[in-house]
Amino acid sequence: MFPDFKDARVLVVGGSSGIGLAAATAFAARGANVIIASRSRDKVDAAVRGLAGSAGTVTGATVDITDDASVAQFMSTAEPWDHVVITAAQTPTGAVRQLPLADAYAAMDSKFWGAYRVARAVPIRAQGSLTMVSGFLGVRPSKASVLQGAINASLDALGRGLALELSPVRVNTVSPGLIATPLWDKLDGAARQAMYESVAARLPAQRIGQPEDVAQAILYLAGTGFATGSTVLVDGGGAIG
Repeated sequence: MFPDFKDARVLVVGGSSGIGLAAATAFAARGANVIIASRSRDKVDAAVRGLAGSAGTVTGATVDITDDASVAQFMSTAEPWDHVVITAAQTPTGAVRQLPLADAYAAMDSKFWGAYRVARAVPIRAQGSLTMVSGFLGVRPSKASVLQGAINASLDALGRGLALELSPVRVNTVSPGLIATPLWDKLDGAARQAMYESVAARLPAQRIGQPEDVAQAILYLAGTGFATGSTVLVDGGGAIG
C-alpha cells in the first residue's frame, strides 16, 4: 500500500507524456503537489490541464535537460523537493557502425547527461528520494540497441553511486522493458500492434508493459524509506526470458 504523499513536493522531469505522465498522475492522485517539467511548453500545459481535479496540485515548468543553463536556472530558485523523478530522454537507435556519431552523442546527452545535470543540481530534502528511469537493455543487451544498453547500464551505476554520495537522500532506478508509450506512435498502427504482440509472446508475463506499471514501481521506491541504491526491473521478465 503506497503512502498518500499528501502535500509532498514532487518534481517529475519528463512528466508530460508516457511513463513520466503516469508517475505524475499517480503522485497527484495521492495528494502530492506535483511539478511537471519538460522542454515543450505545449506538452506541459496539456498534461497539467489533463490532471486538473486531482487530489493534489499540478503545475508545470519548461526545462531542457540537455542545456546546462536551462537546468541551472530552473534549480537556482527551487525550494527542496521531497521526491524527484527523471524520465526524460530522446535516444536515437541504430547499429554502432551505422548510427551517426552526432546522434550517438545526442542520445547520451539526453538520457545520461540529462539525468546527471538534474541530479547534481536538484535540491532534495533529507530522507527524500531521487528515482531515475533506465531500461532492461542495461541488463540484457541487444545487438540492435547497443548504445541504449550502455546508457541504461550507466544510469543504473549512477544511481548506485549517488545513493552513497547524496545520502541520506535515497536514490534508485527503475528499469522498464517494452512499454506502450507515445515513443512508438511513429510506427504504423498495424506494425506497432504486431510488434507488441510479437514481444508479448516471448515474455514470461505474456503482455507488454503500460506506463502505469512503471509508475507503480516509482511510487514504491519513493514511499519505501529503506530502499536506496536499488534497480527495480519492470520488464515482464524480459531480462530472463
